[in-house]
Formats: sequence, structure tokens, C-alpha cells
Amino acid sequence: MSQTNRPATKLVPVPSKNMIPERDADKSPILECQHLGIDFGGLTAVNEFTMAIGRTEITGLIGPNGAGKTTVFNLLTKVYQPTRGTILLDGVDTHNMNTVQVNKAGIARTFQNIRLFSNLSVEDNVKLGLHNHIKYGALSGVLRLPGYWREEKIAHKRAMELLSIFHMEDLAGAKAGSLPYGAQRRLEIVRALATNPSLLLLDEPAAGMNPSETAELMENIVKIRDTFQIAVLLIEHDMSLVMGICEGICVLNFGQIIAKGTPEEIQNNPEVIKAYLGSGKEE
Repeated sequence: MSQTNRPATKLVPVPSKNMIPERDADKSPILECQHLGIDFGGLTAVNEFTMAIGRTEITGLIGPNGAGKTTVFNLLTKVYQPTRGTILLDGVDTHNMNTVQVNKAGIARTFQNIRLFSNLSVEDNVKLGLHNHIKYGALSGVLRLPGYWREEKIAHKRAMELLSIFHMEDLAGAKAGSLPYGAQRRLEIVRALATNPSLLLLDEPAAGMNPSETAELMENIVKIRDTFQIAVLLIEHDMSLVMGICEGICVLNFGQIIAKGTPEEIQNNPEVIKAYLGSGKEE
């Protein structure tokens, strides 16, 4: 498994006994999960999921097919309500929040299967992500009052700035559904960033990308973290990507964490090698 020039990161404990990067140790974690779990009927899909993410940490969530990784994302974004456990987002318990409220509180995500508005333009897809920040009301929008045009000008400028991250400004007027697969993946990340998150969840962002696209994606994930000073949690099965940019890695198997640590620790963990890395199989 190849690696990039990812700087060595020291993980240090926080009061909950979770580990975060040393540079984030003077600030509370952006996310803390305590004994998180969910049951579907008599089936336990996730159990005793406990982890923390530092405010500028890039973290990987890996594991075999059916391990519960996407279920964890669905718990964090309140697609599912946990059966037990606690989710703290920036120190605030999210147990009473729904999906929209969690997004406004700071969590944005992408999906395994791309979910764009295919018939809308690239720019309009990004503008939809800006809904948390649009200040004009329905009446102003319908009547096209000055407040509407003022906010539209701001939204256009912001959308173009975000598209520039992936050098997609020239595609602003194109229909989202007409873009190549890799570009649609990138657009979904841009739309998530438009909600101004403090934690970005990426569900298999490199799926369907060729090696050069994946290498560019790695650079851009780091660029996003550094530019916006946010945390990133990603599910991914391209181990060169995971080991190349992730500072902490959490390994799931049958809904339970079997290992947490730095990429080097995970690569050399016998249980992880047996359950996942050594299998040669990816989800």
C-alpha cells in the first residue's frame, strides 16, 4: 500500500480516552461518539462505537463489506436514530436533532450513490447547498425584490469560489447529469462544502475514479481541510488513499470497532490484517 508524503501525526488522548491529533489537543473534539449503537429488530448493526475526531483531523473509517460503516454515517446524520449511546457535535448532544438540524449544526455528507439534481446546472446544485445562508424570504424570491438579487449575487460568487477548488468554474452552466462520473463525484463534495460544515463525511469519494483522479482527490481533501480548517471523516476502500492522507483510522467489523490508531498501527495490527487488509477483498 503506497503512501504520500503525509506528515507523521501523533495521536494524543482526550478526556474521554479517545485519541485525536496532537495539534488539536488544545481544543475539544468536533465529534465524540460514546457507546453508539443501533438495532434493527433483533439484529445489532452497530454496537459500542466510541471515537473522537479532532477539529482539523482527517480520519478513515474502514472495514469489510457489511461492517456497518455507512450505518455509522447514517447515525451521525440522523438518517437513523441511535438505539443507544451519545453523539456530541462540537460538545452538543444531537439526540433531539433531525437530519436538517444536524446539517445546520455542522455535519455535511456525500453518498455512495451520487445524489445530484441531474437536470439542474452545476452552479444551481452548489447554490442548493447554500440554503443555510440565504437570507431572503419566499415573498422576496417570488417578487424578485432587491433583497433577492443581492443574495443571488452573493450566492453566485460563493458557488464559483467553491467550484474553483476542483477547477470546475467553466462547468457552472452545464447540467450536472451531463458531467463525467468523476466530475459528478467532485460536484457532490462541493455541494456538501456549500453548507459550511465543521465536519465533512465522505462516503467512498474515490469510487469509480481512475488512479490519476484519485491522486488529485487526495490532494484536494487535504486542501479542503487546510483551507476551511474542518475535519473530514471518510469511508474508503482505496488503501493508498486511506493510508496516504488519514491521520487516524477506525476499523469496523460486524458493527464493532476492532482497532483504532495511526495508519502505521493499523497496517501492522494482526486482527485488522486478518479481518480486512489481508483478505484482498474490498467492498
